[in-house]
Amino acid sequence: MKVKFPDYNNCITNIPNSILKYFGYEEGRKTSSLLDSYLKKEYDNVVVLLLDGMGKCIIDGNLDKEGFFQSHLEAVYSSTFPPTTVAATTSMLSGMNPCEHGWLGWDCYFPQINKNVTVFLNKEMETGLSAADYNVAFRYCGYEDIVQKINRICGKETAHYVLPFLAPYPRTFEDITNRIADLCSQPGKKFIYGYWNEPDTTMHRKGCYSEESKQLLQDIESRVEKMCSGLDKTLFIITADHGHMDSKCVAIGDYPKIQECLVRLPSIEPRALNLFVRQEKKEQFLSEFQKEFGEKFLLMSKEEVIQRQLFGPDTEHPSFRDMLGDYLAIAVSDLTICCTKEEADILIGVHAGMTDEEMEIPLIIIEKCSFS
Repeated sequence: MKVKFPDYNNCITNIPNSILKYFGYEEGRKTSSLLDSYLKKEYDNVVVLLLDGMGKCIIDGNLDKEGFFQSHLEAVYSSTFPPTTVAATTSMLSGMNPCEHGWLGWDCYFPQINKNVTVFLNKEMETGLSAADYNVAFRYCGYEDIVQKINRICGKETAHYVLPFLAPYPRTFEDITNRIADLCSQPGKKFIYGYWNEPDTTMHRKGCYSEESKQLLQDIESRVEKMCSGLDKTLFIITADHGHMDSKCVAIGDYPKIQECLVRLPSIEPRALNLFVRQEKKEQFLSEFQKEFGEKFLLMSKEEVIQRQLFGPDTEHPSFRDMLGDYLAIAVSDLTICCTKEEADILIGVHAGMTDEEMEIPLIIIEKCSFS
């Protein structure tokens, strides 16, 4: 498989910065030139709908090439590294790359409390218990998001979330699209950020090109087309946070000579393993890892990760370097290393490695307007 590095000159982080520029908030960050060209017009509504995991390969493999999404595909661009929900959706919301916002993956090591924390759940990774009596990620890596910024400069009714975990808590994708359509029908210039956790959830368990995934994606496409059909002076931006691929999964516990070299279980993601290695075991670790996974994973030292600016070229979060382990093992094949056998037995579709399938995401733009 071809190794695909993130392209921070043409990536998901550029999208929110173009939208912030449109609403009068400029921080000098890189924007999307393509989206900027659309935003020269005055729309009543600018809508971003992020469909989790719907990478370019996923629409190619599951949807009609003459269908609604493919016919409105304007560009293929890059996710962040790692190409995963925590890192990439935080970049979409913050306009910052992962090295700057610090939300590096599903499980992050926080040096302030010396724990691996599952950030969206605020739980200790190893035990599943509450990580703290406060939200660890927001305390140590807090940020102001795009909705908050727009409302601060334009007024609190200007920008809106449509997310399943925020009020009014839409429970289905139909609820999501109905809520977006309702907001778009209300007067005034506005921004709407919508998110749905599919097709990611289904692909993890059923595979990227299963019948279940195909039917789900066809239903999503149909509902988005229906949503878009009745509105005017609206720019719809439909994209994904990352792609997906089917994988063979193993558990780190199946490799005791590697596991005994580690200070703690790997963090970040099963395809982007953040590894803290015991000083006295480094030679053993390097030898064993190369023997078992040398052609399947790209193993980088912490120094190389920083030098390559893998998590982005921006000013680093103050905790960024301390959050990184001694090595980062990045999947460049169809093999995935899970922390538990239970996870390895369940996962089929995966992401967070450096392949085209995981890194490339679609930029779908639907312009609904009848400007005078």
